[in-house]
Amino acid sequence: MSLKIAVSCVNCSACEAECPNEAISAGEGIYVIDPAKCTECIGFHDDPQCALVCPVEETCVIDDNYPRYQAA
Repeated sequence: MSLKIAVSCVNCSACEAECPNEAISAGEGIYVIDPAKCTECIGFHDDPQCALVCPVEETCVIDDNYPRYQAA
């Protein structure tokens, strides 16, 4: 599954630089994650980096609308 950024985002940009896939960008009022690029940091880190650096808990969350990422 891809991650998504919830409306609780405070637009601080901490997550954007941490994404190894460049899947995070500024949206209108909150940051957004491109589900086509998000791998949940699989292959790079043990945990999604956006969720680790976000100052607001439960802002970078699983997006159930997309299947779980499978490494090639």
